[in-house]
Amino acid sequence: MSIDKSAIGRELPSTSLLVTRSRLRAFAKSTGQQDPIYSDVDAARRAGHRDLPAPPTFVYSVDLESANPAAYLEDLGIDLRTSLHGEQEFTYHQMAYAGDELTATCRITDIYDKKGGLLEFIVRDSTVTNQDGATVATMRNTVVVQHREKDLS
Repeated sequence: MSIDKSAIGRELPSTSLLVTRSRLRAFAKSTGQQDPIYSDVDAARRAGHRDLPAPPTFVYSVDLESANPAAYLEDLGIDLRTSLHGEQEFTYHQMAYAGDELTATCRITDIYDKKGGLLEFIVRDSTVTNQDGATVATMRNTVVVQHREKDLS
């Protein structure tokens, strides 16, 4: 069963996250960041930051704060066992810091197929803003859905 392309343009519910020092430290540790600016406030300030900065890719965490990050896939009728995270792209516009409230607003921007429909791709673009409404980052996420030939008949 192919994914309904009328979902292109659909805006998904926004998700917000209060960025805390403990959350940033845990993320930095789990991603192997060795630079002390991600765990030591004094080191961050000596480096010119106002507080602990968010490590690279942290902004993706905002999406994961929703009650069900896969709800949009389920709404499209996708069996999550057939999907996989295919690609992630980040464009950074400014730093995010401990104390910021980040909000991710997402929209499905494309749905296309390859291999005669055996693979379908869902592209979702997200804008992450801070509490002042300034854009912190934009992201593009691609999910791959695999169909069996019998599913296409």
